This record gives sequence, structure tokens and C-alpha cells, in this order.
Amino acid sequence: MWFRVRALMVKEFLAVWRDPRSRAILIGPPIIQLLVFGYAATYDLQDVPIAFYNEDSGADGRELLARFAASSVFSPMAHLEKEDDIARVVDSREAAVVVHLGQTFSRDLRLGFPAPVQIIVDGRNSNTALITVGYANAIVREFNIDWLRRTGKSLPPASLVVRSWFNPNLHSRWFIVPGIVALLTLVVTLIVTALSVARERELGTFDQLLVTPLRPIHILIGKSLTPLLIGLVQGTGIVIVAVLWFRIPFLGSVALLYLGMTLYLLAVVGVGLMISSLVRTQQQAILGAFLFLVPSVLLSGFATPIANMSEPIQLFTYLNPMRYFLVIVRGLFLEGMSAELVAQQLWPLALIAVATLASANWLFRHRLS
Repeated sequence: MWFRVRALMVKEFLAVWRDPRSRAILIGPPIIQLLVFGYAATYDLQDVPIAFYNEDSGADGRELLARFAASSVFSPMAHLEKEDDIARVVDSREAAVVVHLGQTFSRDLRLGFPAPVQIIVDGRNSNTALITVGYANAIVREFNIDWLRRTGKSLPPASLVVRSWFNPNLHSRWFIVPGIVALLTLVVTLIVTALSVARERELGTFDQLLVTPLRPIHILIGKSLTPLLIGLVQGTGIVIVAVLWFRIPFLGSVALLYLGMTLYLLAVVGVGLMISSLVRTQQQAILGAFLFLVPSVLLSGFATPIANMSEPIQLFTYLNPMRYFLVIVRGLFLEGMSAELVAQQLWPLALIAVATLASANWLFRHRLS
């Protein structure tokens, strides 16, 4: 049995590699998406255009504005002369942030009175605006602490000390790149699997395969193991790039990672085989794969938290294998997730894998009869 399955796997590998479209899917999209998500998809802000409207003539006001100008987050674009210029630069998107200091800012500081700093932010992109306000608050807080120490005044009785666990520098790349392991292995494995039977039907070799000594279960196993191995190789490559190139720390167990990846890919292979059994052409197979891909990514927590979704939608996420593997891969990368916590995500993956493979087996037999 295993000799026949191995021969079928070799045939599948050769068919995938010799087909220009399949070869392009294996090589091109993973590299492009890894670079795009690794470098372009980031929540970190850099070079945010900022303008200053300073009505204060004191040294303290100039020092605070200098801190904004020296920050790597902000890029100074103008010092405004009058208040009407604020609306102009924000409306035209010349500046995303305007810092306004009143005439008595430095004097109020010296006298011990509250010295307000007005931060005007372009709120058309609410996510960027919130992050920008956070950076501005941090700069003002550091200015307050340094000014109090320098002037010899007493510090406030309580101060806020923020400590971020698992991602101390709050680099969004540390959150995004591990998720790419789940995303790209899903894309490649699903499409390769969905194309397997459809390609045979288009080339007219599927009927020849049926008259060989291979039984339907042997064909199913051979067509399952091939994309599984391809997905494991792709996943390994992405993990290596994440650790060595993007410098994402990996703190967990490699064995647990590959156990989770194997169950995840088996679930994906089952879905791909169901699609492949239902379609007749490779074009239909690709459309069917993308019909599954888009909801899977949106309902996985890859970009938006599942907790923010409505309750009926959250119920659908429990059927999504990517949901569970994302928790595993991000947990193993950043927090060194324990085996007990990983197991809580593994058993749903195993159930989904059994269900999809069993459904694929039934469809495969039904379509052959």
C-alpha cells in the first residue's frame, strides 16, 4: 500500500513542479506576501507630518516643541503664523498633527499653574489618530518628568509606569509576522490541494489514475500527503525568515509548533480536497479556494480581534482552523506558550481536521461512483 501511495506522491510533486501555474503559486505569492506584510503592514507610525503653532515665547515651550521635532515618529513640516493656518494644513492633509501652545505656557509652568498643550489630530483615520495621540502623550509625560526634576519641584505622588509584556517595544511587526505563518501556509496548501484533482480532470489523466491498482483511499492519501509536506516546507521557510531576518523572538517549543502546524494543514487539506472533488476545472478550483480563503482570514483574528465581532459572527469563527493556529503560533513565538495552553487549541484543530478529511473522503467516493 505505502509503495503505491509513495509513487502517487512522487507523481503529485512532479505534476505540481512541472505545471507553470502551480510552480508560480508555490514561489511567487509567498515571497511577495511575506515582504508586504513584513514591511508594509505595520501599526507603527513613522514620519507623521506635524505642524507647530507656538504663541509662547518662553524656553520651556521651545523645549517641548523640540522634543516633538526630534522624535522619530513625527516629521516637522511647518511653524504656523496664525490660528487660521491650523484648519488649512489639517484639511489639506499637509499635517496630521498640530501642536498648539498658548501665550502663557511657560509662565504658567513657572508659577505652578496648569499649562495646557493642545494637540489637534486629523481623525479621518481613527486608528492612526489614536496611536498618534498615544505618542504625543508619551512625549508630554517625559517632558513633565524632566522639567520637574530639573526645577527641583516635587514629583506627583503617583505616576503611571507602563510595562508591556511579550512585546516590550510594542513593535507591530512582532504581532503581524508570526501570523503570516498561518496565512501563507493556508493560501499555498489550499490552492495546491484544490488544484490536484481538477488538474487531472483537465488533462484527462484522472480516468487513467482510476484504472491503476490504486484504490480511492490510496489516491486520497497520496493527494493529502503531498500538499501537507509542501505546506510544512513553506511554513518552515517562513518561520526561519521571521526569526533570522525580521528578528522575531521564538520562545516556545518547536515540537508543539509543528504538531499544531500539521493538524492545521490537515484541516486545510480536507477543505481543499472537498473543493477539488466538487469542481471540474482549475479555474473553478481557484475560485472555490478564494471563496474559503477570504472569510477564513477575516474570521481568524489575523487583523481584527475576534472579541470585537458580533456574537453570531464569533460563533462562525469556531469552525475556522486558522483561528486556533493563530493563537498557537503567536503564543509560541512571543510568550513561550505552555503545552497545556497549546493543547486547548490543538483538540479543536484535530476535530476540524477529522471532519474535513472525512467529508472529503465521502465526496471523493461519491464523485467517483
